[in-house]
Amino acid sequence: MNRVAVVTGAASGMGRAVSRQLAERGHKVALLDIDGAGARRAAEQLRASGADAFADEVDVSERASVDASLGKVRQALGPVEIMVTSAGIEGFVAFTEITPAAWDRILAVNLTGTFHCVQAAVPDMIGANWGRVVTISSSSAQSGTRRMAHYVASKGGVISLTKALALELSPHGITVNCIPPGSIDTPMAQRASAAGNIGSMDAVAKRIPVGRMGTPEDVAAACAFLCSEEAGYITGQVIGVNGGGYL
Repeated sequence: MNRVAVVTGAASGMGRAVSRQLAERGHKVALLDIDGAGARRAAEQLRASGADAFADEVDVSERASVDASLGKVRQALGPVEIMVTSAGIEGFVAFTEITPAAWDRILAVNLTGTFHCVQAAVPDMIGANWGRVVTISSSSAQSGTRRMAHYVASKGGVISLTKALALELSPHGITVNCIPPGSIDTPMAQRASAAGNIGSMDAVAKRIPVGRMGTPEDVAAACAFLCSEEAGYITGQVIGVNGGGYL
């Protein structure tokens, strides 16, 4: 059955791959990103392949921006039935040097942004008595990472929020699951590598049991399954896509 799916952080990386996978499964896809031009380019590519896609610029940390964007999605595609929260930012700094402003910004995008997007979409799902929510966390929330305390805290909050929502929303036919990716070859990871924050991509790959970094498509495949009809008995779960790196 075709559904209306919203993917945040959809201009590049994992969000873009998730959008493509969902479109290939026949869903109508809204690609949302603070990079509005990038989201529009990605949507144009999907439409060129025959998909029904819509793009909009949104700052997930601002509730008014999220509400306005979902209003446009409903007008263009219909009520929201699938929400994937892939938008996120990271930061690398010693804990003693994290400023209150930097702490607030990381949590505003990664955790509060997830809250805004899911809360704004859930009424549509309750009305349909069907919904799929997939939040994107990080394996660093499970293992901890040096010089990323604010990022790790925000992503740990996403995991906890997922579990709470799974319990609360399950009576409405809504599943809520979380994917905490491991080392994924995305533009964000490439920038972190170039800046010397995570080492070379080859060095990172050697530490992963399967012998390679993940691809955005690896995450998208797991996400697409969790958004499917077949995954209706899976909720409140944390599904690692990490090459065995965090077993």
